[in-house]
Amino acid sequence: MRMPTPAKKNSRTLAKATVSEADAVRYLHLGTPWVQGAMRIRKPLALELEYIQRMMVWMLLRPDAQWREGHAVQLGLGAAAITRFTFGVMHMRTTAVELNPSVIFICRWCFKLPEDSARLKVLEMDAEDYVSDPSRANTVDALCVDLYDHDAASPMLDSEAFYRQCFALLREGGVMTVNLFGRDASFERSAKSVAKAFGQTADSQNVFSMQPTKEGNTVLVGMKGVSLPERDVLVARAENIKALYKLPAPKWVKMIRPVAFA
Repeated sequence: MRMPTPAKKNSRTLAKATVSEADAVRYLHLGTPWVQGAMRIRKPLALELEYIQRMMVWMLLRPDAQWREGHAVQLGLGAAAITRFTFGVMHMRTTAVELNPSVIFICRWCFKLPEDSARLKVLEMDAEDYVSDPSRANTVDALCVDLYDHDAASPMLDSEAFYRQCFALLREGGVMTVNLFGRDASFERSAKSVAKAFGQTADSQNVFSMQPTKEGNTVLVGMKGVSLPERDVLVARAENIKALYKLPAPKWVKMIRPVAFA
């Protein structure tokens, strides 16, 4: 696929976004074979990758009536799948934060990412700068963190300090989901950092994980100011998500596991 060259407004040394296609699916890469995101060409609003679908598990953990009212933020744009979904399908106020200008350009050119509007903002900036801004505290309801470079070896931001800032972003009742993947990633280290940052105790279980996908992606979940709903509530929400948004949410109910660290 031939594409025009974006304007050179950013001099950072970042991998250039590239695109491939196979079996009616378009893939985003950062100069390597690693897949950074995907979109089914005839169904651009659908969530193609399984781990991306599981990143939406935050919906199970928030009341149905609050889904569309909230502010969804994605740290790491990828192929803009979650951004297209929360903005275009759920009609939420949506903000995406992406450091690499070529990723933003390619998403607008090849991955159906809409232009900015009153309800959508795509910010070219470092995710660490976004979360560390105190003016953004208590403004986010659903935070999806998926921060990888071209090697996809481990998350670019994965410290307790970073997750404390993510916690501060969330409103009471807000939920964070984090994609963990890569040869240098450590689930235990990341989970411990999130548990500490989110103030988990023996009496307050608010950090969970999903079962790994067959590709090895594990979604970690942190909740602010609330605990896991009763199973019958989760099951009812899951059926609603499946009916409204065609996501396999009933399977998610069985995949949630508590994460506990002393």
